[in-house]
Amino acid sequence: MANNIKEQIQADLQQAKETGQLRTDRIREIVKAAVSQVASEFKEGSTEIRTLVKDAVSAVVENFQEKGSELKEEVTASIEGALEGINSKRHENIVKTQSELTRLQAQLDNEEEQLQQDVDVILAEIEETGKEKPASTKTAIDSAVSGIKNSEEVSLLKKRYAQLQAQLAIVRANLAARYGGRSGEVKEYLDEAKKWYDQARPQAETLAVQVEQKRSQVERQLGEAGTAIARKERQIKQTLRELLLATADLFKDKEHANKEKEQDIIRK
Repeated sequence: MANNIKEQIQADLQQAKETGQLRTDRIREIVKAAVSQVASEFKEGSTEIRTLVKDAVSAVVENFQEKGSELKEEVTASIEGALEGINSKRHENIVKTQSELTRLQAQLDNEEEQLQQDVDVILAEIEETGKEKPASTKTAIDSAVSGIKNSEEVSLLKKRYAQLQAQLAIVRANLAARYGGRSGEVKEYLDEAKKWYDQARPQAETLAVQVEQKRSQVERQLGEAGTAIARKERQIKQTLRELLLATADLFKDKEHANKEKEQDIIRK
């Protein structure tokens, strides 16, 4: 097994070198293809799989060992390619599961919307009945209905939920980019993150300057991440990593403000 995969990788590296295509992204693809082809014969997590990865990385190291301490990028590319190769089948299952989750989320959103419409109709009918009551009673009914419609608790929960979904989508984009996801898959996660982020954006609250700056940074980096899909793998990963960190910082600052609002609501 060791000799076979080493020979295959070294032969493919040599061919790429002769055609002038031996870049880090090509090294990654060569190792990924070789490992995924052999990995299907073994059980996931087995000793053979771990040996396979070491053999694949070793093949690249031997091919570039003359570079000495400047070998880091080639080794990194070989490790990433090997990990993608052994996890390709598992990643396919993740994609299928995520597709089903997306379908269920759309179904959930639709049911929640129908529920809200039903509630709005009921509240409207209650308001209508109040018109026939004395002025003081009508005022009390209108006030109660208005309080339910504009419930801060519900608004806060929806915003927090959207924040978490946006962060989760960005995490998935990072994982997909790092462990073998297609560029289209990464973009789908980013589009999902932007959708949830737009829902989580504050509408009528005054933000501190620092939080506002971070919000602008996240919006800019969401755009950059989308356009980076067509660029080199390294650029994509770096942009996604910066986006993930920026989003975490933004929501961390907003969480402090939200906690204060929650405490005010509880006190009321």
